[in-house]
Amino acid sequence: MDAAELLRRYKAGERDFREVNLQGAFLGGADLSGATLRESDLSRANLIGADLTRVNFRESNLVEAHLEANLTEANLIGSDLRGATLTGAKLVDASLRAANLQGAVLKSADLSYAVLSEADLRDTDLTRAKMVECNLGRAKLMKALMMKADLQGANLTNAILMGANLEEANLAGAILHGVNATNVNAAGADFSRAQMSSSNLANINLKGANLRAATVTWTTLRGADLTEAKLYRAKLCWSNLIGAILVDAVLIDANVNEANFRNANLQGAILPQAGTRGQSIVADGE
Repeated sequence: MDAAELLRRYKAGERDFREVNLQGAFLGGADLSGATLRESDLSRANLIGADLTRVNFRESNLVEAHLEANLTEANLIGSDLRGATLTGAKLVDASLRAANLQGAVLKSADLSYAVLSEADLRDTDLTRAKMVECNLGRAKLMKALMMKADLQGANLTNAILMGANLEEANLAGAILHGVNATNVNAAGADFSRAQMSSSNLANINLKGANLRAATVTWTTLRGADLTEAKLYRAKLCWSNLIGAILVDAVLIDANVNEANFRNANLQGAILPQAGTRGQSIVADGE
């Protein structure tokens, strides 16, 4: 089947086109809303500007496809989107569970409320992407570019973020329990009211980050850079901050019960009042 035949049959009312071969097809601007293209091959296809709302692409091959399109409520579960271009694409309420998006470009894409649990997003470009309340549980985000992305209220439980770039990203109210965010660059990011219990944040860059009222309990922050970080009313109880840098950090009313600040650099930091709720901060040599 070629693109012309697909469009002709779609216009005639047909909607089921599963397992078709449309490699490299030009479908730019086409209206395929509600169609089923499950297990089809659309690798390197051009779908720029197409209406793909509610299209079923489950387990389809979309490698290097151009999908700068409307994919609202699309089914992309288990699909192969390696190297695909989705710049500015609309993926609101879409499901990409267990999809492979390694190396895909999703700059400024709207993934609000989308499901990306267990998806492979290694080396993916999500710069300035809108991911409000997106489900990223157990997603692989190693070395992903997420600068200035909007992840307010997103669920990243048990996600792997090692080496990712979250500089100036907005994660206010996000859930990050159990994440592995070692060596992440999150300078200037907003983690206010975020939940990050039992996580690994070793060597994370949180320079100037906002962690106001964040819950960062039972978490490893060994070697983390929290220079000028805002930790007002943050919960850090039982967390490991050995060797962390907290120069000029603000910890007013923070809960640091049983937190370990051995060898931490607290120069110029504004600390919670010693004795408040039975807490105090003592670094080696003090």
